[in-house]
Amino acid sequence: MKARTKFLIGGALVLGTSGFLMASSIRTTGVYYLTPTELATKVSVDPSFYETGVKVGARVVPGSIVRDPGGTFMKFTVTDGARTYPVSYHGIAPDTFTDGVDVVLEGRLDRNGTFRATTVLAKCASRYEDAPQKYQQTPGYRANGAAAQRT
Repeated sequence: MKARTKFLIGGALVLGTSGFLMASSIRTTGVYYLTPTELATKVSVDPSFYETGVKVGARVVPGSIVRDPGGTFMKFTVTDGARTYPVSYHGIAPDTFTDGVDVVLEGRLDRNGTFRATTVLAKCASRYEDAPQKYQQTPGYRANGAAAQRT
């Protein structure tokens, strides 16, 4: 057998093995990203989807946040406007977590319909307001257009 043939067979084996390993690792570690409506649809079509790790993007329903006095457990409700889920979370909430904020929850939906979150990420505001007038006089303050004007 020629050296070139051996090299091509070896290269094909390496590529095939690495492709298989990548595909199998993505399948086992991949996480679905769904809205509450998509999650409800997925569960109704496939009941084995309960207790499957997912990420859910939704908005916190205003007035639904209930925190335990210890500060590490809370319950709240999320919605996408069409479907609502109660959520329970053990852990410290992000600083930007408030009523009406968009969140990404990572966790599992249990059989009684409660989403048990293991991670809560609160999305930051998409626009930031200018500083109040009293802070605009502080050293180092630059108005929105000041940086663009200097360049």
